[in-house]
Parts: sequence; structure tokens; C-alpha cells
Amino acid sequence: MPPITVDVEDDLRAISQFKKTGDMQVIGVLYKKYMHLVYGVCLKYLKNREESQDAVMQIFEKLVEKLRTQDIDNFKSWLYVLTKNHCLMYLRSAQHKNLQKHKDITETHVESGHLLHHNDEPLLEDDLQSLEKCIETLQNEQKRCIELFYLQNKSYKEVEDITQYGLNKVKSYIQNGKRNLKICMDKKSE
Repeated sequence: MPPITVDVEDDLRAISQFKKTGDMQVIGVLYKKYMHLVYGVCLKYLKNREESQDAVMQIFEKLVEKLRTQDIDNFKSWLYVLTKNHCLMYLRSAQHKNLQKHKDITETHVESGHLLHHNDEPLLEDDLQSLEKCIETLQNEQKRCIELFYLQNKSYKEVEDITQYGLNKVKSYIQNGKRNLKICMDKKSE
């Protein structure tokens, strides 16, 4: 494949034409020219092919919106920054927070020595009952934050808004509550 020559003037003409006509084919050609760059940046940050492919499509949709309103001097540089910011925001999104929460809960089970198998349903039920009892032993602030964060899947910000504790306090209550739950669960498994 021959190297792609970047002609800033051609890019700016295409953007100008799109702004005047709204012709999606013009933007399609321009985007196709840099799609390899967008995919590469997504892959660098997301480290997952499927998520990166999805991101490429989402960035194209964002691109169409933003090109109508923003002034751009160098399309390639601007697109790189747009792509990087999209990936960073995606990584901070609720989807990844939820995955992390599930990972945290799983690690708590693994750390406490419990391996979950389909044959261990009575053990799992006992663990859940023990966990509920341990949650009841937490200080009120820790209990409230743990329940909101893990059981109701609220973000740190949502927990802060609901409890009015302040973001640093919320994080501290969740961290300390999680540690206290692990200690409690370890004692119950002995």
C-alpha cells in the first residue's frame, strides 16, 4: 500500500465543502484517508480490537457533529486529539467502572479463598448470607456507600450526591468498607 500523503489544504477544502453542502460522502472520503490512524490510536488506548472497531464508528459520528461547529487548521492533528479524548472518556465510562466493580467483587471472593463453581451453589448461598451479615456490621457511612456503589451500581459522584459526604469521604468509606468486609468474610470462613 503506497504511503498516504497528507495535504492539509485538501483536508481543509473537504471540510469547507462539507460545511457548505452537508455532503456525507466528502467526509467519508476524508475519514477513510485517516481511518488507520483512528483505529491505531483506539487500539493503543483500548487494547481490544472489537472495542476499537466500535470506537472508530462512534468517532465518525462525533466527527460529523463537530466538523459543523469547530474551526480546524490541521485535520489530522485535530482528529488524533478527538480520537484520543474519545478513548480516554470511554475508559472512564460507566461500562468500564461496572467491569471494574465486578472484578473487585470477584477478587474479594478469590482473596478470601473461595473458588466459585456451578457445583458450589450452597457455598455461594452461604457466602451471600455471610456477606449480607458483614455489611450489617459496617459503620453507617461505610454501609451506605458500599450499598450504593456495589449493590446499586452508582458512581462515586452519584454516591456523593445522594449522601452529601464529599467525594474524598465517599472514596474513603468505600475503600475502608471493602477492607472491613474482607476481614469479616475471612473470619467467617475460618
